[in-house]
Amino acid sequence: MNKRVVITGLGVVAPNGVGLDAFTHAIKNGISGIKHDSELERLQFSCQIAGKPKISTELATQYFTELELRNFNSSGILYGVIAGIDAWKDAGLSMKIKDEPDWDSGTIFGTGTSGIDKFRESIYKIDDFQTRKLGSTAVAQTMNSGISAYLGGKLGLGNQVTTNSSACTTGTESILMAFERIKSGQAKRILAGSTSDSGPYIWGGFDAMKVCTFKHNETPEKGSRPMSASASGFVPGSGAGAILLEDLHTALERGATIYGEVLGGNINSGGQRGLGTMTAPNPIAVQKCIKSALANSKITANEIDAINGHLTATSKDSLEIQNWSEALGRKGIDFPYINSLKSIVGHCLSAAGSIECVASILQLYHGFIFPNSNCEDLHTEITTIIDTSRIPQQLIKKEVNIVAKASFGFGDVNGCVIFKKYKL
Repeated sequence: MNKRVVITGLGVVAPNGVGLDAFTHAIKNGISGIKHDSELERLQFSCQIAGKPKISTELATQYFTELELRNFNSSGILYGVIAGIDAWKDAGLSMKIKDEPDWDSGTIFGTGTSGIDKFRESIYKIDDFQTRKLGSTAVAQTMNSGISAYLGGKLGLGNQVTTNSSACTTGTESILMAFERIKSGQAKRILAGSTSDSGPYIWGGFDAMKVCTFKHNETPEKGSRPMSASASGFVPGSGAGAILLEDLHTALERGATIYGEVLGGNINSGGQRGLGTMTAPNPIAVQKCIKSALANSKITANEIDAINGHLTATSKDSLEIQNWSEALGRKGIDFPYINSLKSIVGHCLSAAGSIECVASILQLYHGFIFPNSNCEDLHTEITTIIDTSRIPQQLIKKEVNIVAKASFGFGDVNGCVIFKKYKL
């Protein structure tokens, strides 16, 4: 069985836009969601800026009951449920409560941690001999699979309901896992995506590693500088992205809007061998991942119109461009257009891949390539490999047929997915 898999719904909770309309407007116009964070300043972080979605209490009550929000303290689950339900509704699927589970639908929704603020709150209560005051949802909020469990219950999903976790590759991996399940006929539709908690207890470790920028605390929107010579580290971010993947036959049968098609992809690891470490990618593995993704998708390197890179605004950006160039056998003016969403949302960690995949799919569906920000001083190691015109700094309106999206994560893990404009 080898079914075609299409995208019929999108949802996003990003630092620069909650909901598809706001997010699409933001990425087209280079609107940043990176702001000064007073809590990071109070805690004396080196990096005192971050990308954090704005979720009002009013918005939250549209997705959670008053009872559910009592003692609720998990930003990752909040973001993921909003993005996931939005994608479900965007696909034209019913929210009507049924007694029978939907055996044909499931979710693979990843995260790095779950409810870290709730976990901290729980530790303090336990230490103060207040275990009974933890509340009945403390476990659901802090277990890693909390996000998929919440979505599974709210949507009545009866197929696979699980959470994956592979650092910054999590979102891209979830899409590929969902793709394989639908392609093999084990499900008709899967809600794929990923989410990440906000706040100092998530971001503190990265600040301690000195991989976050400290040079732009007074100019937040200039802080995230992928591919720039003056890049000085990434800006931490958070949010969630959700993609509803569906068997083509089922989608056509119900008259669904089709945003694009997933052709295939690949997931691998560099094994922390060669140049690969816990925090650095093995270039051989990265190139192998990209080449295998093309082979799995049955396309050639020359068919790729655009790349949405991982590109974090660290010293590894030049290496990533080199890896793409060598894997595709394309350089100079022949290199595809490439962009990095992190220039306007920061690095959303476990949510990065899914939010960036939503951006990639929007480019396919609406016919544009969103601009890169903060790279007016492109790194010379990059411009010696590819022509500067391949790194657009203004919106380009054009039909895009194939987009490659890759993510590279801690643990030397890689994922690359290939999206195509839908044609019957």
